[in-house]
Amino acid sequence: MTLHTREGLAIAIEWSNQVWQVDHTRADVLVVDQSGVVLGRPWLTIVVDTYSRCIMGIHLGFDAPSSAVVCLALRHAIMPKQYSSAYELQGNWGTYGLPQYLYTDGGKDFRSQHLEQVATELGIVLCLRRKPSDGGIVERPFGTFNTQFFSTLPGYVNSNVTERSPVAESEACLTLMQLEQMLVRYIVDHYNPAVDARMGDQTRIGRWEAGRIAQLPLLGDRELDLCLMRRDQRKVYRSGYVQFANLTYQGEHLAAYAGETVILRYDPRDITTVLVYQVKGAKEEFLTRAHAQSWETETLSYAEAQAISERKREAGRAISNRSMLEEVRDRETRIKKLQKQQKQSGNPSATPDVAVIDAAIDVLAVQVSATVTEPVVQPEPEVGIEKPKKPVPYVRVVDYEELKRGAGLL
Repeated sequence: MTLHTREGLAIAIEWSNQVWQVDHTRADVLVVDQSGVVLGRPWLTIVVDTYSRCIMGIHLGFDAPSSAVVCLALRHAIMPKQYSSAYELQGNWGTYGLPQYLYTDGGKDFRSQHLEQVATELGIVLCLRRKPSDGGIVERPFGTFNTQFFSTLPGYVNSNVTERSPVAESEACLTLMQLEQMLVRYIVDHYNPAVDARMGDQTRIGRWEAGRIAQLPLLGDRELDLCLMRRDQRKVYRSGYVQFANLTYQGEHLAAYAGETVILRYDPRDITTVLVYQVKGAKEEFLTRAHAQSWETETLSYAEAQAISERKREAGRAISNRSMLEEVRDRETRIKKLQKQQKQSGNPSATPDVAVIDAAIDVLAVQVSATVTEPVVQPEPEVGIEKPKKPVPYVRVVDYEELKRGAGLL
């Protein structure tokens, strides 16, 4: 096959990772935050290899389509993928590498200066479709996901507004992280290993592996962090604390930068760990990872953190790492009680998913030491406004990455 670009280029598709395509859609399932409140339908961004039709990478979150979201999906597609036992995968998501071309529609997120800079940094050529009908390869998987995956989940809302489920909101019980785990399982164990009707008798993953023309280059985390992660600025408090999204973070060696402004880079799907950089000249130099105190084995998205904080403000309650964690514990108790009621009532529509949800919740159970001193979170200062430094209690810095690996989250 040959792809035609708006710029007049004709690309004959001959090998894997030659041309990747990217597109977005809203997932037709409602998800809840850590306290069980419905957040709505998340956006799903997928990266598809044109030659094999393999899903190379995804991004699932509440940020509307933008160049930043495209870059997060690209980062996932480019990197080798490793998943913990929490995902219960039967196979491996073996795709990775760098594309020669990125083929997209003409949306502003694909025509942004940010994406152009990232593509230039990575050596990717950006191409726009000649006409909308040229996007079938990347749009077709959305329909398959909807009929084979999303429609089987609690909280499913039919994409046809005239056939929307009246009980979708009351049945919704999956968090964004739980939905992401189940989606990854579907892609790895069902979608990529399936035969594509247009590929003869080859599976998608089999065709991708057969179509690799050379040993694929590996990029390091730091190389892609600079290009493909969300960023923000914060001041470092005495004793090495930073505050972000109403959570308090501490990282090794940060105390040496007390009073200075640093750059935080983070994945909005899980903000319990952020990467800390310092601007030096025209570049950013990596300093350390910083971890949300008392969230060693938990995950929390940016959208969930914002929703919990807003509810606490409206209720006049103090916002701290520990008070937000209490909402997670309360939610787990309520969901397990609801699942028990569903099993006892013999609701057939709920039964297939309860075991999956139970397993996800058990893996994500809180394993926080009660001896950790919780600092009081002060309002986050505006960038550029100097505020008096306040003493912060000392908290031992633990290796959160090792703890998460032990809990099966990495």
